[in-house]
Amino acid sequence: MLGESLGWALDDEAAFVTSAARLSGYRVEPPAWARHVQGQALFHTSHFAALDRLWLESGNALGLSYFHGRPGTPGFPEFDRAFEALRANAARVERVHVTHAEMHKHAEAAGVPGERIHRIPIGIELDRFPLVTPELRAEGRAALGLPAEAFVVGSFQKDGVGWGEGLEPKAIKGPDVLVAALERIRAAAPELVVLLTGPARGFVRRALEHAGIAHRHVFLEHRDELPPAYHALDAYLVASRQEGGPKSILEAMATGIPFVSTRAGQAPELVEDGVNGFLADVGDADALAAGVLRVRDGAEFRAAGRRTAEETSHERLVPRWAALLEGFVERSGS
Repeated sequence: MLGESLGWALDDEAAFVTSAARLSGYRVEPPAWARHVQGQALFHTSHFAALDRLWLESGNALGLSYFHGRPGTPGFPEFDRAFEALRANAARVERVHVTHAEMHKHAEAAGVPGERIHRIPIGIELDRFPLVTPELRAEGRAALGLPAEAFVVGSFQKDGVGWGEGLEPKAIKGPDVLVAALERIRAAAPELVVLLTGPARGFVRRALEHAGIAHRHVFLEHRDELPPAYHALDAYLVASRQEGGPKSILEAMATGIPFVSTRAGQAPELVEDGVNGFLADVGDADALAAGVLRVRDGAEFRAAGRRTAEETSHERLVPRWAALLEGFVERSGS
C-alpha cells in the first residue's frame, strides 16, 4: 500500500487500507519494498503517482484510488494527463477505487471495466473523533485562543496553490465562495470567528482580514491534533467545487459538529439535507451562509451526524475493501 508520504489524508487512507487488508487475511509488505518487487500487487491511494511509468511498466498488478480530478478543469492540466493515462492503461489497472458517483463515471469513461471499479466512501476511525461535550468545547477553545462566547465556523481544507503561503487560490476548493459565504454570515452574526487550519491558506486569510472578519489560523502538525479543533466549532463549512471526500464530512459528524457543504464529492451521498447537515449547490454562497445561520439559530445534527459516521466507520468498510482485494491479491498461505 502506497500513499503520498506527506503524513496527511492519503497516507491516512493508505494506513487504513493496509489494516483492512491484514484483517482480511492478506500479507502487506512495507512501502519501501515496492520499487524492488516483481509479481506482487501494488495499490496506490494517489492515482497521480500510480499512473507514473515507473509503476505502469513494473511487473506487478496495479490498483489505485481515483479520488478526484475532473477532466477538462481549467487550470489543472494534471487532471487531463491522469485521465488520459488511465484511459491508455485501462486494461493494465486491475482495481480502481472511487469514493463517489462522479469519479465512478470518469473511471468508466476511461474504459476501466465495471467489475474492476469499487465505490467505497472515505471512512473514519471513530475512536479518534469523540463526540463533543461542553467540557471538550471549552478545552478546545482555550487551547486555540478562541473566545468562549464566539460563534466559531471551521474550515480545515488546503485551498491555496502549492505548499507555501497559498496566496493564489485553488479554484476547485472554492476559497472565493468560502469567503463570500463568511461575509454573509458575519453580516448576521457579528460574533463570528473563523478557525482555519492547514497549509496554503493565505488567500482566505487576506480576504478575511480585508473584510474585517475575526479569524485564527493554526497549523496542525498531525491529524491527531484535529479532534480538539473540531470540538471548538459551532459549525464546519465546505465550499468546494470538486472533492474526493472531503474527509471532514465524517470528522465533523463524528464529533457532533453541524456540517454545511456544497454538493461536491461524496457530500451528496452522505449528507441528507436538513437531516444530518445542510447542502448547497456548488458556487451558492447565499445557501451556504443560510445553512450556517440555521445552525446558529438552533439546528442540531449531533445524533444524526454521529449515526452517519458510525455507518461509514473504518470497521464497517472492511468488508467492502475485502471485496476489492478479492482476486487482486493472494491471501497469506494460499
